[in-house]
Amino acid sequence: MRSKAVKTLLMLSAASCLSGLTPLSAQESNMPQAENDEPGDVIVVTARRREESLQDVPGSVTAIGGDDLATFAADEIGDIQTSVPNLTLHEGDAQNTVAYIRGVGQLDSLAFADPGVGIYLDDVYLGRAQGSFLDVFDLERIEVLRGPQGTLYGRNTIGGAIKFVSRKPTETPEFTASATYGSYDRLDLKAGISGPISGDTLLGKASIGYFRRDGFADNSVDGQDDGDKDTLAWRGTLLARPAENWEFELTTDGSKDTPDTSRTPARETSVFGLFDPNEDPFEIDADFNDLSDLSVWGVSARATWEASPSVTISSITAYREMEYDAHLDLDATASPIFGVFVFEDQNQFSQEFQLTYEGDRLAVVGGLYAFVEEDVTESGIFGPDIAFVSNSINDQKTTAYAIYADGTYDLTERLSVSAGLRLTQEEKEFARVQEFFDAATPLVPQIGQGARATDIDTDTDFDNVSPRVSVSYEFNADLTAYGSISRGFKSGGFDGRSNTDLEALPFDAETLTAYEAGLKGRFWDGRGNGSIAVFYNDYQDLQVSSFTADDMGGFAALFTNAAEAEIFGVELESSVRATDNLRLDLALGYLDASYAEFIGENGQDVSGDLTPANSPDWTGRLGAEYRRDLSTDTELVVAAAAAYRGDVYPTVSSSEILKQDSYTLVDASIGLEFQDGKYSLRLAGRNLTDERYRTQGFDLSDSLGYQLGYYGAPRTYSITAGVRY
Repeated sequence: MRSKAVKTLLMLSAASCLSGLTPLSAQESNMPQAENDEPGDVIVVTARRREESLQDVPGSVTAIGGDDLATFAADEIGDIQTSVPNLTLHEGDAQNTVAYIRGVGQLDSLAFADPGVGIYLDDVYLGRAQGSFLDVFDLERIEVLRGPQGTLYGRNTIGGAIKFVSRKPTETPEFTASATYGSYDRLDLKAGISGPISGDTLLGKASIGYFRRDGFADNSVDGQDDGDKDTLAWRGTLLARPAENWEFELTTDGSKDTPDTSRTPARETSVFGLFDPNEDPFEIDADFNDLSDLSVWGVSARATWEASPSVTISSITAYREMEYDAHLDLDATASPIFGVFVFEDQNQFSQEFQLTYEGDRLAVVGGLYAFVEEDVTESGIFGPDIAFVSNSINDQKTTAYAIYADGTYDLTERLSVSAGLRLTQEEKEFARVQEFFDAATPLVPQIGQGARATDIDTDTDFDNVSPRVSVSYEFNADLTAYGSISRGFKSGGFDGRSNTDLEALPFDAETLTAYEAGLKGRFWDGRGNGSIAVFYNDYQDLQVSSFTADDMGGFAALFTNAAEAEIFGVELESSVRATDNLRLDLALGYLDASYAEFIGENGQDVSGDLTPANSPDWTGRLGAEYRRDLSTDTELVVAAAAAYRGDVYPTVSSSEILKQDSYTLVDASIGLEFQDGKYSLRLAGRNLTDERYRTQGFDLSDSLGYQLGYYGAPRTYSITAGVRY
């Protein structure tokens, strides 16, 4: 199998070279620096915490501009999934972000399981999966960094990082607004204002967005829709420049989502032989879906001092709070069999001091990082029909410190060497109380009134050294090659579902060693650009969750370091200005992920029977955008894209019932832009072929005997009117 994978990668690399597509990179066209950038323009990103050309970054980075997302009426961060090879990014069962890059991520939504891919809002790490599925508004670009990023970014970037970069205050007055109406009574309203407050020494910006739609599914129990959305979000920034070499930026943001219902899965199998599988995944049955409130608030302060033309010192201070309350129906029937309630309160504080040096031949980024988080989650199972009612309180505190440095030295005009190192120390304090109650106990049972099964109060430490080294060689101004080796780390913790004190032992940290080689460049006289990358990941001590039966045959959840995995892959990205009016974009990813070891029940190695979750063998997207002037002040814009995703298992169990077969999504839009984009009108359609595709599942077959599936959005249409001054 390995030799076949290697041959496949070599064939793909050779094919790309023979076709003249060696220096390919769709990402370089996806982040416009100005209106209607040509593919050959220099694309500037901050992937290595300093501004530089994307072609100079010795690694895989995709940057997608807000305007490109707007072309297809994308409204959530998950809508970038199809634009990035080997990326899985969608909303999970509990309003949590499920993010996997190159087969590395984390499925579990509870607070004891840290994300495997770091989500960043303007360089501030978002510690919880809840609250990180960001709406697309006030957006300049999204950067996706593939592979470990520990020598540059906060925490838990073992699989990569996704950076949400918001718009900065402008020196000239600007006003933007848009209104979208679409399928399922969708209504999006966005408005933003930016400009000087006091000359060029104090700038400001304020944005607000309202996002509403009905749920995609109909609930037979109450006749209402299921999984709706009702979000108000806002962001404001003040940028002060009291002196030529000083800059202060204060940003505050928040959002509040208060829908009528949570999202209920479809029955993929019979439940207890009494409830047949759902014939239509958007025709569901739920009696425990009446709550799903998510509130997020944060403030960050950035101070930047340009100590000299080559030295810059920065401080980034941030505080955030998140509150999530939900009722989740995990039997998907009209009976109270297996409902889950969650009440989570989280806060986090982070402080980073950073020094940047840029000389003639040497560039260095180094810093100190501190992160303190506390999460208190009350959760339990409400299943009176199966005589199972529980409640628990998990109180987890994480304290993390790190020192890091990453530098690049130009040995010659063409040859550069980069090296980085991160030293991390983390402490996790964990307390858990769990009790079981009589089936007649009303919701929510009070701790202290049940039979106590778990009473844990413990702590543990994790230390790690993560190095990175890379070499890049510039053949000419249009073609650069690179190779890199890096280590990634994600701390361990304690099982937040443990049923007895005997399960208080911590699970270990994950580690990953990543090898990557690639080419980046431009071709066809600057009309095209792109990249190709080949990589191998050695993934150790995977933290995996599964649902099984206890010694009495009842429901039990396990979270362990059960696995080791090997992941081979190749990625190809390209953007070509085929004509003055037509741009073509290509993103292609291949992944061969398998377990080298997976210790299951009774200590047996079952690696041969399982496939890593969220690791489709092929992902690809072909997009086109056509622009044509209809008059001196009117431009026609037509865009279309087809995205393919291969077979994938959304659960750790590799259930064949929950396996999602390959599918293709087709999106398109047609619009008019007036007076150089000052006014716009756009009609868009997503998933035009109305594919039914599963994004997540619950395999409860070993304990309760049934399986559930969550589905992506069906076919939708929308019309958007916008104005920009």
